Amino acid sequence: MDLNLLIQMLIAAILGTAIYTIIGIVPGTDETAVIAPITLAIVLAGVEPIVVLTFYMAAVIAHKLTDSVPVAVAGIPGGVMATPMVEHALVLKKYGQSEMSIKKMMSGSVIGTLVSVPVSLLLASVLVPFAERINDYANPILFAGAVLLALLSTNRWLSLIIIIPFALLIQGLRYLYWDLGIVPKDQNVFISFFLGITIGPVIVTLLDLLNKGKRQQLVRHHYKEIIFRKSAKEKGLPNPFKILSKKEVGMSSFASLIGTITFMFSAVGVTTLVGELFSKQEKEPVKRSSLAISCMEALANATYIAGSLIPLYALGFPLSSVALGPANPLFNAPPVFTLDHNLHHILSFSDFLWAIIIGVGISLFFTYMIIIKYANEICTFVFKWIPHEAILGLFLALVLLLAFMDAGWLNIAGVLLIGIVSGTLSRYGVNFGVQFMVLYSAPWLISVLAG
Repeated sequence: MDLNLLIQMLIAAILGTAIYTIIGIVPGTDETAVIAPITLAIVLAGVEPIVVLTFYMAAVIAHKLTDSVPVAVAGIPGGVMATPMVEHALVLKKYGQSEMSIKKMMSGSVIGTLVSVPVSLLLASVLVPFAERINDYANPILFAGAVLLALLSTNRWLSLIIIIPFALLIQGLRYLYWDLGIVPKDQNVFISFFLGITIGPVIVTLLDLLNKGKRQQLVRHHYKEIIFRKSAKEKGLPNPFKILSKKEVGMSSFASLIGTITFMFSAVGVTTLVGELFSKQEKEPVKRSSLAISCMEALANATYIAGSLIPLYALGFPLSSVALGPANPLFNAPPVFTLDHNLHHILSFSDFLWAIIIGVGISLFFTYMIIIKYANEICTFVFKWIPHEAILGLFLALVLLLAFMDAGWLNIAGVLLIGIVSGTLSRYGVNFGVQFMVLYSAPWLISVLAG
């Protein structure tokens, strides 16, 4: 491998690790909303594809490792995937086990990564011969995926009903731009619509604040008091296989295998279902919660890795909730990447392997060591000096900038419209995976209905 390229990959891995170690600890930072825009910006900047993949893998591992920390110390999820663990983390906190909770979750993440990476590559290699056939039926598969995820959503009937109207909204805006000459008819507006969906809940929340009646109904809280207990620092390299019991290692490994195989399904749904199922056998509260958070963290990491790598290496188009969310810029970021020309078509197996080894290796090693040793200090810094609102404001500004680059001033209004609809649907229990799959299958679905 070229030395210059190797240096770029190392820098990308270090940057991804550093940035998302901090962002992961900031409460309420949705994985898609914070990973996808920066990955997209890097792609559009013309960075080498293998370097982009290295950055993405480091970012995902760092974010998934650290988003559980605020759950353990404050009962606040760092990201959506950490939400299922809140109840169990609070049980451990009640029994004075917050520090052990962090160690168990972090160790579960390591297990999930170690299991998922090789299994994902193996499963992807098995699917490669069928890629062309699967590609031929990509649109019907995505539509079927939208229906399946709708049935698994909190509000299944609304999720089903909204599929066609949401597809009409997306295609209607595209035809409007074509008719007005804002976008050439041979180009398809995608990036900004995708980002509009990811940032939808933030847009709806901000609009709520403009409503005087809603604003007056909001509950005011005093500063939340969070107490950190000082403890002795770990000596030497922390070993996840010693931190977890044999049963927790075994169950976490099995959960990771399930998460990898079920990469197409909702990551949050699978994490909650399997984690609760595995922990039910333990009756003692501390042991049960400890087993639950270990399995859930392992499973969350596994679903994110598998959901990114398997569609990317084997298929070349997003066929999972993760691929449709945070990993989407690796598949479709015109004009750099399209569904006919992306990392799947550009990188060889050895390229994938190098990017994974460097990105995952650096992120896993440094983030795990740093968080295990300095979790309290890092949380203190982030909670005190990095407001959640500032992070979300930064990403909202980036989305609006990319919307303007995609189709001018009018598209900012279009993205806001999609964000309002998407955020409202999300509040009513419509899975983001449903919305992303409708975004992809909208041209085919509307053409079938019109024909």
